[in-house]
Amino acid sequence: MKIKYNHFAVIIFLLACFSLQAQDDVMDEKSEQKVIKTFKDTRVINAHSVETLKARKLDFRITHRFGDLAGAAGGWPTFYGLENAADVAMALEYGINDNITIGVSRTKGSGPLKQNVLGLLKIAIMKQEINGNLPFSLTVLGRSSYSTMQKSQTEGVLHFFDKEAHRLSYHLGIYAARKFGERFSLQANAAWTYRNIVSDDDQNDLVSAGAAMRLQVTKVFGLIFDATVPFSALRTTENGFYPALGVGFEFDTHGGHVFQINLTNSTGIEETDYIPYTRSNWGDGEFRLGFTVSRLFSL
Repeated sequence: MKIKYNHFAVIIFLLACFSLQAQDDVMDEKSEQKVIKTFKDTRVINAHSVETLKARKLDFRITHRFGDLAGAAGGWPTFYGLENAADVAMALEYGINDNITIGVSRTKGSGPLKQNVLGLLKIAIMKQEINGNLPFSLTVLGRSSYSTMQKSQTEGVLHFFDKEAHRLSYHLGIYAARKFGERFSLQANAAWTYRNIVSDDDQNDLVSAGAAMRLQVTKVFGLIFDATVPFSALRTTENGFYPALGVGFEFDTHGGHVFQINLTNSTGIEETDYIPYTRSNWGDGEFRLGFTVSRLFSL
């Protein structure tokens, strides 16, 4: 078991806040020139999008991932995975202003550390402008995850929790996206995930990169796709690890609801779960049905 501590994320959060403060006046003056709804939601499928909540908006989210749809663990015996729950998450997120979103969530968890409570800080550094002066949107994301699962009595397992800090994991991501016309959006992202405790053959730090896209088919219906690839000598297909790939569609009811249905090989919902621990292969039928319901309230 390897244990390590790092406060780099705190430094990055502070730098991002200072950067945002320096741009506040400029962004307020040009708010009418900003491109809106690069993505319909603050998430794509697995990955976050560049979107932040509007000021004083509260977002209540329920996300569910079922079991394998096909493959050895799927099919009729599990009703194509619908009788199993790989992960479940409930979240409350709030827009402090148009550029800063905070939140808290609880997930069942699908990795070795389960029953997680997560914090969220999401900051829009800049937003694409219609006149082209700013050609893309840029957002930073910080997550912290705390496992509340019961301490094991077996030494050597990750949830033995010799110290309280062993329950913690962190994630820092940066997202850049551009909206091309009214129907197509493209996003690229890079991230750093850090776990305070890992197995002896693993590493605490994990760098990843990804991409996402959205195609608006009608006013209320859109197709979405995302992919996240971790960069690690351990996380190869030969060792049973796979990139997290998702495809789905979303409905915007224009009444405060965004409903999404997707297929993904990721069992975990949050970044500290699906980036390090995706071991399901699309080619073996190890993908699952998932959905997200988002309801916005004005406070």
